[in-house]
Amino acid sequence: MAYVSASDGTQIFYKDWGPQDAQPIMFHHGWPLSSDDWDAQMLFFLDKGFRVVAHDRRGHGRSEQVSDGHDMDHYASDAAAVAAQLDLRNAVHIGHSTGGGEAARYVAKHGIPQGRVAKAVLVAAVPPIMLKTDRYPDGLDMEVFDGFRSGLAANREAFFRDVASGPFYGFNREDAEPDEAVVENWWRQGMMGSANAHYEGIKAFSETDQTDDLKAMTVPTLVLHGDDDQVVPYKNAALLQAHLLPDCELKIYEGLSHGMLTVNADQINADILAFIRK
Repeated sequence: MAYVSASDGTQIFYKDWGPQDAQPIMFHHGWPLSSDDWDAQMLFFLDKGFRVVAHDRRGHGRSEQVSDGHDMDHYASDAAAVAAQLDLRNAVHIGHSTGGGEAARYVAKHGIPQGRVAKAVLVAAVPPIMLKTDRYPDGLDMEVFDGFRSGLAANREAFFRDVASGPFYGFNREDAEPDEAVVENWWRQGMMGSANAHYEGIKAFSETDQTDDLKAMTVPTLVLHGDDDQVVPYKNAALLQAHLLPDCELKIYEGLSHGMLTVNADQINADILAFIRK
């Protein structure tokens, strides 16, 4: 398996498929998952002739289960180590949920300054911040994230099952048709990672104010979000992203969930491809 050493020596697992001279697309996964969550996108864009790259965040999937560095700065620095090792240039960076925060910080702090990024895509992404603050009074209360922490610490196995079978994919909606294989794959990815990384990561995805990251993302950026996202409400995320990003194209999907990149992959993939080819 392929690994890159991060700036602090942490071993980061990555996948790199496709022609080395093709335009690269790098994917940044959500909490508490792994690069496997991008299977539907990696196969689709590989078939379209792109070079596709994805890594497991530190403490997640097959990457090293270190005890520290579970914050957006380290997440972005680790992504930068992968991009540098593979010499990814003219790249499109696509992030989902927490990975959207990681992608935003990478693009703002590493990708644009190093001239490596062509475009970005934020899918159901967490920026600018999920937590209610004086700056963003419509955010979620701390009790929501404390509930995540207590659920994870008490019984991670059951908590992950409840998230995947409930709000993540909208399988808790009255007219939903739950896909047990999708739930099991979410659970599998989550349980591969470190409980400590997942616990500490809650603070990273909920309390990191990324207003400045969004303002610094001067490359064309596509923002995609479902209006039935029960995990990251679109009004506190996508609509604010569109206001803060210098060059933004916004698309809100009626009735789609937080996990739309998996359960609505055909629709999401087509829209991302059209944006990349503009």
